[in-house]
Amino acid sequence: MSPATLQPWLLAKKPMSGYPVQSLQHLLRAHDRAIPASFVDGIFGPNTETKVKAFQKSHPPLVVDGQVGKNTWLKLIITIQQGSTGAAVNALQEVIKAQDLSGGEAPAVIIDGVFGPKTKAFVTGWQEFVGLTVDGIVGPKTWQSLLSGLPF
Repeated sequence: MSPATLQPWLLAKKPMSGYPVQSLQHLLRAHDRAIPASFVDGIFGPNTETKVKAFQKSHPPLVVDGQVGKNTWLKLIITIQQGSTGAAVNALQEVIKAQDLSGGEAPAVIIDGVFGPKTKAFVTGWQEFVGLTVDGIVGPKTWQSLLSGLPF
């Protein structure tokens, strides 16, 4: 199998909505447990921009511009694998939901924050599909391929 050719990191900024904003918001929650679940609304508006700027300010040398490009994504993503739980897994499951092209043939994705066997099966299938090492671990390359490789 040839190595994957990854697309550049997606630039997330105002006024985006929908995919991948929910994943971004879950990742922000993974870094700041004080952010309530209701924050995840899929809208990159003033609230999300404020949280992004606060995250960037607390992670120098990130540029504090309220936009999520390569450098901010690399600080936001969290390596996860089977057995992981929490908001970073929710972020992954939002991506899986966006990727579901089964037409209802596959069981619906449940965004429950638990990296179980179904989540792992998606990840390993995705890794094989895009030419990454098939290990079920969602690290920087897998995150990049998931967040930037979608035709949206």
